Amino acid sequence: MAVEARTKYETVIGIEVHAQLRTDSKMFCGCPTAPPDGGTDEPNTRVCPICLGLPGTLPVINRRAVELVMLTGLALNCHVETDAVRFERKNYFYPDLPKGYQISQYALPLTSNGRLVVNVPSEGAEVTIGITRAHLEEDTARMQHAGRGYSVVDFNRAGVPLMEIVTEPDLRSPAQARAYGETLRELLRAIGASNADMEAGSMRIEGNVSVRPAGSTTFGTKVEVKNLNSFRSLERAMAYEVERHVAALEVGEALTQETRGWDEEAGRTIVQRSKEEANDYRYFPEPDLPPLRPSDAWVAELRDRLPELPAQRRTRYTDELGLSPYDAGVLTADVALADYFDAVVAAGVTPKAAANWISGELSRLLNQHAAEGLRADAVALRPDGLAELIGEVEAGRVSSINAKAVLATAFESGESPRAIIEREGLGAVSDAGAIGAEIEAVLAEFPSQVAEYRDGKQQLFGFLVGQVMKRTAGRADAKLVNEELRRRLD
Repeated sequence: MAVEARTKYETVIGIEVHAQLRTDSKMFCGCPTAPPDGGTDEPNTRVCPICLGLPGTLPVINRRAVELVMLTGLALNCHVETDAVRFERKNYFYPDLPKGYQISQYALPLTSNGRLVVNVPSEGAEVTIGITRAHLEEDTARMQHAGRGYSVVDFNRAGVPLMEIVTEPDLRSPAQARAYGETLRELLRAIGASNADMEAGSMRIEGNVSVRPAGSTTFGTKVEVKNLNSFRSLERAMAYEVERHVAALEVGEALTQETRGWDEEAGRTIVQRSKEEANDYRYFPEPDLPPLRPSDAWVAELRDRLPELPAQRRTRYTDELGLSPYDAGVLTADVALADYFDAVVAAGVTPKAAANWISGELSRLLNQHAAEGLRADAVALRPDGLAELIGEVEAGRVSSINAKAVLATAFESGESPRAIIEREGLGAVSDAGAIGAEIEAVLAEFPSQVAEYRDGKQQLFGFLVGQVMKRTAGRADAKLVNEELRRRLD
């Protein structure tokens, strides 16, 4: 599509996020939210009359779920309601909703009117996104289409506590939508409200998108896109819809308010149904639950329990520890990684050295175990062990090359890096005579490269250093190698 056509219109996006809360039991009953450790999640085993929606049952509010939503609201600078919070019935029929309604909140939610400041790297700017509300509700069951005209339903998920976070229509590009999702996930993990794992389904995103003529204050026709299971899909789906809307408006085609699904493989959205409005759900107060009135003291206690948030941590890393914005961003993207970094620094390692090793080699090893969900807080090598290894490198007792091999072993076993170095004979060679002999051998083996270096091809110095390190199996003291090689060359 021509750039001129795009610039004639303004994109308007609002985001709805459903995050499964980190509670042991379901929202309105005592059934567990997950199978026992090491157990398999057999269908329809974590159920009771309440979460099955049987007649005559009464729900009881999960206090922990209420706390986590209020904690999230405080982190999002929301107003936390203390006068009266009301649960409501949201009426619609789905086969995976056995009661025929969902217990949710609408008119009087737990928290509302907040904001989240989001950095959008691709646009080189920060944007402030208004938060309409963060409220509580229960999840539906899981339905799978089995083919041949029938489906099967697993009620283990029915009644699991969900937090819905709804933004104002403040986002103006697909890149902002993606950055908002990533920033919100960081925050939810930092405060312990949700695992926010999109691949596992504990965080689900829906995007509401429309376009309007540039300068207009009237909203265009809104389309909701569901089935977004990654931030990349969110950005791509929003971009696709913007293109589709602009193309339709350019030729005078009417747009329909509807719900669409995202086909990742085809890279396009697909119509699912006409979009419901709030009155279609026929909200009315839940008669089996009294209004909830959180006390001011409870809210104050939760405010005091708020940890250092990712944005605050990034500021501390750049302003107090001298890290680059990039390093600070990498570390704070995962609260477990940031905690690990802080512990390494507390063990006496300089912040820059700790950041280099953690965002480099340690993150590479973690990525190799990404499918298992391994995070820094579960790595066998504890922060004091990594601090020990970095100390050995900086003292010249092991080369950087061999230190990486030591880290790979210690990462799995948790063994002392110093013990591994000694057992495997990986200590650095710092004998000047031995290093000088290896340098002479390399200079003799590569005379053309030596001549080119002396003629001004400075990048060959790294090649020659590498050859010396190769001859010493990576054990030579790199600092001595650099100093002695440069002296003999120059």
